[in-house]
Amino acid sequence: MTLNIRWQRLVSGGDTCERCRLTEEEVDEAVGKLIRALEPLGIDVELEKDSLSREEFEENPTISNMIHIDGRPLEKWIDADIGQSECCEVCGDEECRTVILGGEEYEVVPADLIVNAGLRAVSRVPSDGECCSSSGEYPCCDG
Repeated sequence: MTLNIRWQRLVSGGDTCERCRLTEEEVDEAVGKLIRALEPLGIDVELEKDSLSREEFEENPTISNMIHIDGRPLEKWIDADIGQSECCEVCGDEECRTVILGGEEYEVVPADLIVNAGLRAVSRVPSDGECCSSSGEYPCCDG
Protein backbone atom coordinates (compact mmCIF):
# COMPACT_ATOMS: atom_id res chain seq x y z
CA MET A 1 0.00 0.00 0.00
CA THR A 2 1.15 3.54 -0.70
CA LEU A 3 -0.02 6.76 0.93
CA ASN A 4 0.11 9.48 -1.72
CA ILE A 5 0.56 13.10 -0.68
CA ARG A 6 0.44 15.90 -3.22
CA TRP A 7 1.10 19.53 -2.31
CA GLN A 8 0.65 22.38 -4.77
CA ARG A 9 1.52 26.04 -4.63
CA LEU A 10 1.95 29.11 -6.79
CA VAL A 11 5.43 29.57 -8.18
CA SER A 12 5.83 32.90 -9.96
CA GLY A 13 9.14 34.03 -11.39
CA GLY A 14 10.82 31.28 -9.40
CA ASP A 15 9.35 32.58 -6.13
CA THR A 16 6.62 31.37 -3.84
CA CYS A 17 5.08 33.17 -0.90
CA GLU A 18 6.27 32.87 2.68
CA ARG A 19 3.12 30.94 3.61
CA CYS A 20 3.81 28.28 0.99
CA ARG A 21 7.55 28.19 1.73
CA LEU A 22 6.83 27.50 5.41
CA THR A 23 4.12 24.97 4.57
CA GLU A 24 6.65 23.13 2.40
CA GLU A 25 8.86 22.72 5.48
CA GLU A 26 5.84 21.38 7.40
CA VAL A 27 4.96 18.98 4.57
CA ASP A 28 8.52 17.65 4.52
CA GLU A 29 8.48 17.18 8.30
CA ALA A 30 5.09 15.43 8.18
CA VAL A 31 6.19 13.09 5.41
CA GLY A 32 9.27 12.13 7.43
CA LYS A 33 7.09 11.34 10.45
CA LEU A 34 4.64 9.34 8.34
CA ILE A 35 7.44 7.35 6.71
CA ARG A 36 8.84 6.41 10.13
CA ALA A 37 5.38 5.51 11.49
CA LEU A 38 4.12 3.58 8.48
CA GLU A 39 7.24 1.77 7.26
CA PRO A 40 6.95 -1.00 9.91
CA LEU A 41 3.41 -1.62 8.63
CA GLY A 42 4.62 -2.02 5.04
CA ILE A 43 3.04 1.25 3.93
CA ASP A 44 5.06 3.50 1.63
CA VAL A 45 4.66 7.28 1.55
CA GLU A 46 5.08 9.18 -1.70
CA LEU A 47 5.25 12.97 -1.93
CA GLU A 48 4.64 15.00 -5.05
CA LYS A 49 5.17 18.76 -5.13
CA ASP A 50 3.40 20.63 -7.92
CA SER A 51 3.86 24.21 -9.09
CA LEU A 52 0.88 26.27 -10.17
CA SER A 53 1.16 28.91 -12.86
CA ARG A 54 0.07 32.48 -12.26
CA GLU A 55 -2.94 31.84 -14.52
CA GLU A 56 -4.04 28.76 -12.56
CA PHE A 57 -3.65 30.65 -9.30
CA GLU A 58 -5.59 33.72 -10.46
CA GLU A 59 -8.41 31.48 -11.69
CA ASN A 60 -8.76 29.94 -8.20
CA PRO A 61 -6.40 31.15 -5.43
CA THR A 62 -7.67 28.50 -3.01
CA ILE A 63 -5.89 25.75 -4.95
CA SER A 64 -2.51 27.15 -3.92
CA ASN A 65 -1.01 25.67 -0.73
CA MET A 66 -3.45 22.79 -1.09
CA ILE A 67 -2.54 19.33 0.20
CA HIS A 68 -4.15 16.18 -1.18
CA ILE A 69 -3.85 12.90 0.67
CA ASP A 70 -4.78 9.85 -1.37
CA GLY A 71 -6.64 12.11 -3.79
CA ARG A 72 -8.72 13.95 -1.19
CA PRO A 73 -8.07 17.43 0.19
CA LEU A 74 -6.47 17.39 3.66
CA GLU A 75 -9.45 19.17 5.20
CA LYS A 76 -11.78 16.32 4.20
CA TRP A 77 -9.72 13.87 6.28
CA ILE A 78 -9.63 16.03 9.41
CA ASP A 79 -13.07 17.67 9.22
CA ALA A 80 -11.62 21.13 8.70
CA ASP A 81 -12.78 24.02 6.53
CA ILE A 82 -10.90 26.26 4.18
CA GLY A 83 -10.79 30.02 4.31
CA GLN A 84 -8.85 32.82 2.68
CA SER A 85 -6.69 35.65 3.91
CA GLU A 86 -4.44 38.35 2.51
CA CYS A 87 -0.98 37.10 1.63
CA CYS A 88 1.96 38.96 0.03
CA GLU A 89 3.48 40.51 -3.08
CA VAL A 90 4.03 37.17 -4.81
CA CYS A 91 0.30 36.44 -4.60
CA GLY A 92 -0.74 39.97 -5.54
CA ASP A 93 -4.24 41.08 -4.63
CA GLU A 94 -5.54 37.53 -4.27
CA GLU A 95 -6.48 36.10 -0.90
CA CYS A 96 -4.75 32.79 -0.29
CA ARG A 97 -5.94 29.49 1.16
CA THR A 98 -6.12 28.85 4.89
CA VAL A 99 -7.20 25.79 6.86
CA ILE A 100 -9.67 26.28 9.70
CA LEU A 101 -9.91 23.68 12.44
CA GLY A 102 -11.32 23.96 15.94
CA GLY A 103 -11.83 27.70 15.62
CA GLU A 104 -8.19 28.26 14.64
CA GLU A 105 -7.17 29.48 11.19
CA TYR A 106 -3.83 28.27 9.81
CA GLU A 107 -2.08 30.13 7.02
CA VAL A 108 0.82 27.67 7.27
CA VAL A 109 -0.44 24.10 7.48
CA PRO A 110 1.19 22.48 10.53
CA ALA A 111 2.92 19.11 10.19
CA ASP A 112 0.70 17.63 12.90
CA LEU A 113 -2.46 18.28 10.84
CA ILE A 114 -0.85 16.62 7.83
CA VAL A 115 0.24 13.60 9.90
CA ASN A 116 -3.25 13.35 11.39
CA ALA A 117 -4.83 13.37 7.93
CA GLY A 118 -2.33 10.80 6.64
CA LEU A 119 -3.00 8.43 9.52
CA ARG A 120 -6.74 8.78 9.04
CA ALA A 121 -6.33 8.02 5.36
CA VAL A 122 -4.40 4.79 5.91
CA SER A 123 -6.68 3.64 8.72
CA ARG A 124 -9.78 4.00 6.54
CA VAL A 125 -8.53 2.20 3.47
CA PRO A 126 -8.58 -1.59 3.88
CA SER A 127 -5.80 -3.54 2.19
CA ASP A 128 -8.25 -5.94 0.52
CA GLY A 129 -10.07 -3.13 -1.29
CA GLU A 130 -13.38 -3.86 0.39
CA CYS A 131 -15.52 -1.17 1.92
CA CYS A 132 -14.49 -0.12 5.44
CA SER A 133 -17.94 -0.48 6.91
CA SER A 134 -21.34 -1.71 5.89
CA SER A 135 -22.78 1.76 6.39
CA GLY A 136 -20.47 3.25 3.74
CA GLU A 137 -19.56 6.12 6.06
CA TYR A 138 -15.84 6.19 5.30
CA PRO A 139 -14.21 7.90 2.30
CA CYS A 140 -13.02 4.64 0.75
CA CYS A 141 -16.68 3.73 0.28
CA ASP A 142 -17.47 6.75 -1.89
CA GLY A 143 -18.69 5.29 -5.08
